[in-house]
Amino acid sequence: MNALTLYRQQWFGNVRGDVLAGLVVALALIPEAIAFSIIAGVDPKVGLYASFCIAVVVAITGGRPGMISAATAATAVLMVTLVREHGLQYLMAASILAGVLQVGAGVLKLGRAMRFVSRSVMTGFVNALAILIFMAQLPELIDVPSLTYVFVAAGLAIIYLFPYVTKAVPSPLICILVLTTISITMGLDLRTVGDMGELPSTFPVFLIPDIPFNLETLQIILPYSAGVAAVGLLESLMTASIIDDLTDTPSDKNRECIGQGCGNIATGFIGGMAGCAMIGQSMINVKSGGRGRLSTFCAGIFLLFMIVILGDWVRQIPMAALVAIMIMVSVGTFSWSSIKNLKDHPRSSSAVMLVTVACVVTTHNLAIGVLAGVLLSGIFFAAKIAQIFRVTSEVSGDGQERVYKVQGQLFFASVEDFTAAFDFKEVLERVVIDVSHAHIWDISSVAALDMVVLKFRREGAEVEIRGLNAASETIVDKLAIHDKPGALENLMGH
Repeated sequence: MNALTLYRQQWFGNVRGDVLAGLVVALALIPEAIAFSIIAGVDPKVGLYASFCIAVVVAITGGRPGMISAATAATAVLMVTLVREHGLQYLMAASILAGVLQVGAGVLKLGRAMRFVSRSVMTGFVNALAILIFMAQLPELIDVPSLTYVFVAAGLAIIYLFPYVTKAVPSPLICILVLTTISITMGLDLRTVGDMGELPSTFPVFLIPDIPFNLETLQIILPYSAGVAAVGLLESLMTASIIDDLTDTPSDKNRECIGQGCGNIATGFIGGMAGCAMIGQSMINVKSGGRGRLSTFCAGIFLLFMIVILGDWVRQIPMAALVAIMIMVSVGTFSWSSIKNLKDHPRSSSAVMLVTVACVVTTHNLAIGVLAGVLLSGIFFAAKIAQIFRVTSEVSGDGQERVYKVQGQLFFASVEDFTAAFDFKEVLERVVIDVSHAHIWDISSVAALDMVVLKFRREGAEVEIRGLNAASETIVDKLAIHDKPGALENLMGH
């Protein structure tokens, strides 16, 4: 299948499912976009326009069909100080610059960095997001009329039971339609979407941020833009990997970086704020039958249509209906098998998963949690590899030569065991260090090899390094100092 055919398939291979799923996602996006605008300290229309723009642009340019991108809390929280100190115009400029940085990341193919995120970190990321999605619904469930709980329960019943009747229409959409109809018909006093904030009544227009274009402005917005770009890409690429698994289809991570950047550049020119992929809405999309680019595109178009044209109707949607959908998403997102696997999986893997969850839930910052998980994974991996490192030795019959055989990976975590394996006080004429079954990786291991060679020479022994493979020989030749003039004198001077 050539690229053009594949792209066409991604747009029109699932038209009915994508359109209906896009409609459900659009309804779920409205209260979240308003809430994220409030977090950032801007008018609700900023988040709503951003969600429309990012969804439409990423649908065209992104690398993960069926994934929903819009204004998010992860990026909104990073903009609070900028908005408070400098205003909306600087927010728009920072969004544009963040998009430029993300496009640059895609061009440099930094999407390949996802290879270093372990399965345990991914599971922790998913579980943490599920918990955060549920926690975000708590304000709608605390100190509210008892009727709210009835509506939430009814909404969950519709969502889970309606598929037994038919799967032709997504059950979350039926949930919204039924509960809204009941609420309007019976005139019930329930919190609605309109209570979240004022919906815009006009379409967005193109505008250039009204800021001075100088170095001082760049110094103000660059730190915020860099943070938004990094967090946005991290969340987007993690979400893309999750959707890959759910749909059993691949995605182009580098293209997704470029797509996210294009979306943020575009939203900055229509008065919007930066955003990224949304795991909750992406899960709603997939569970509602959305698979292609058309679902993301429709989510953006329907969102704009509903807030501008059908605003009077959308305002009357009870929040209980949307809360029920988000609870369904949180339950479906959480990896329940990971709880059962805690006793079966290696302790290190379980620790990485739990640390990732704890950091994300505690800080509400996905980047911190994922980076903590990746760092811990790296530490555990290094410790594991260091454990399979060993050095054995045998002495010649005349007792004048000893051959040390090094096996395993010689790097910063194993250099202590490496140096401890040698007896420098043994009186020998010749020492052979055989590294035929070892690999030398970094400057720490080269420095350790230097130290061993020089210490033996200081004791009067002749030293031979035998069996270096091509890669090890390259780094030793480049960094080692034991054969350079004055190396032994410098050691003896210490």
